[in-house]
Amino acid sequence: MPFLSNNTVKIFALLLCAGVLVFWYLSNSSPNRKTPVGRSYKLFYDDNRVSWINNDKRPLATTIWYPAIVTAPEQPWKVGIFKAGWNAKDAKLSTQQAKYPLIILSHGTASAAMQLSWLAETLASNGYIVAAVNHHGNTAAENDLLPQGFMLWWERAMDVSVLIDKLLSDQQFGRHIDTTKIGAAGFSLGGYTAIAIAGGITNRTQWQKFCQLTATATICKPPPESDFSLATFAQLITDNQQVQDSINLSANSFVDNRVKAIYAIAPVHGPAFTQSSLTNIKIPTKIVVGTGDNQAQPQYNAKILADSIPNAQLQLLGNVSHYTFLANCTLKGKWFVAEICKDNSGIDRTKVHQQVSWDALEFFNKQLL
Repeated sequence: MPFLSNNTVKIFALLLCAGVLVFWYLSNSSPNRKTPVGRSYKLFYDDNRVSWINNDKRPLATTIWYPAIVTAPEQPWKVGIFKAGWNAKDAKLSTQQAKYPLIILSHGTASAAMQLSWLAETLASNGYIVAAVNHHGNTAAENDLLPQGFMLWWERAMDVSVLIDKLLSDQQFGRHIDTTKIGAAGFSLGGYTAIAIAGGITNRTQWQKFCQLTATATICKPPPESDFSLATFAQLITDNQQVQDSINLSANSFVDNRVKAIYAIAPVHGPAFTQSSLTNIKIPTKIVVGTGDNQAQPQYNAKILADSIPNAQLQLLGNVSHYTFLANCTLKGKWFVAEICKDNSGIDRTKVHQQVSWDALEFFNKQLL
């Protein structure tokens, strides 16, 4: 076997180092955008609902992205194994406009607001105030995941409406929000949330019948992020008064007429909505999903919703999987949590984020501005 010469080894080492430096630079260079993105955190509470952990008020921990003043210094934001973009923490709001449109984001099951930073930053850098709540009991931002958070989906829609209330009365942001230009977007269970806010009504009996007849639907099983069994959910329904009270509300309409357009990314639980409620949705609706999604299978979710909601737009992204819509992972994440950090062959997560976020921006610009 021939040996490499010392010069060849040195050249190879230099090329390898150069490649690493280029990769590091591309991964850590700030985005080239005209308007910096500010980020603030606020802890609101729902005065009418209680925490599932204790009798305190239900928490609404919220991340807010917004157009910042041009001198705001953006820094990379990393949360655990995820890269949550670039922003200027607690920067001053830009004064380029007196009021800005508002977009509410709803994260996926067991996820967190920061997972949608790729979408929030595109919207915020182009003139939107964007707010995402960590849904109590169903977010990695809390110390514990709770079974209630996985089973009482409609509680999320109430989170969104209360969050809008809180933002409009907030001393920092309230007077800068254009109340006639409010939209909502969500991913996975957050997509369900957006549909519910638009007027979709849940029918648990209809959902149960669908699941009895459709063994291939992954939405009928606890999601991979859940450590709770169907037996645990059934026991809570029998024994827990809070759960029973929430279920009694499940068939209510949670439509919020302040929301004028919705953008649903890989929504789940399409078969849980009544047909009549979907056909009565009047606001512009865009649905995006990957054809390689084995969690929010398009045939059971996005396609049902798009076929039922009048004039809904459906966009299918070839071979894109469910977790491609999560934030980009660090190298450590790709090594240790491949199931959510690895994308299908030929799929570039960053490019998908860019495509979808710019599509959402175009959609909201057309429908709200």
